[in-house]
Amino acid sequence: MSRVCQLTGKGPIVGNKVSHSNVKTKRRFLPNLHTKKFYMPEVDRWVTLKVSSYALRNIDKFGLYEYLKQLEAKGVDTGVKL
Repeated sequence: MSRVCQLTGKGPIVGNKVSHSNVKTKRRFLPNLHTKKFYMPEVDRWVTLKVSSYALRNIDKFGLYEYLKQLEAKGVDTGVKL
């Protein structure tokens, strides 16, 4: 499974690990992902998503169904059928 948020598309980024002696070594910064099961009463079904903490905060703010509609309006493919 890839380390990418299904809603926001956030994925790993590349940067440098910098030691005390200032030697730079490549490393990856991974997104803070959670596999979460959501219930959508509007369509009366459960959906399992791998989402970032950023997406979880937006789901808390707007609700899952409304957030998915906003993403769909922006043209983001979430893989969830409404």
